[in-house]
Amino acid sequence: MAWMQLAIRVLLSGGLIVGASEIAKKNDVFGALLASLPLISIFAMIWLYNDAGDTEQIATFSKDIFWLVIPSLVLFLTLPVFLQKGIDFWPALSISIVLTISGYFIGLKVLSGSSS
Repeated sequence: MAWMQLAIRVLLSGGLIVGASEIAKKNDVFGALLASLPLISIFAMIWLYNDAGDTEQIATFSKDIFWLVIPSLVLFLTLPVFLQKGIDFWPALSISIVLTISGYFIGLKVLSGSSS
């Protein structure tokens, strides 16, 4: 039964990604809206609660997600700047990802320091 739940989780998560990109082909705002919704976080909290039943763990998980959204914004701020400066898509995306990963390292360091 556990493999069936895992398969459903994978299909649902993948479906959201495909859905957002397909909608964005027709309407970029609605595609962005779907991609920006915290659906993966909500599903993860539901599955975590179903698996563990620990509301304190859910509260901590939710708080950590909030703080780690901040470094994720680096991608959405830098990528358009690089593209508008004429940098090709793949190099611009790569640089933005490296900057975002750097932001995550900083965010994780801050989070791990605050939970001590």
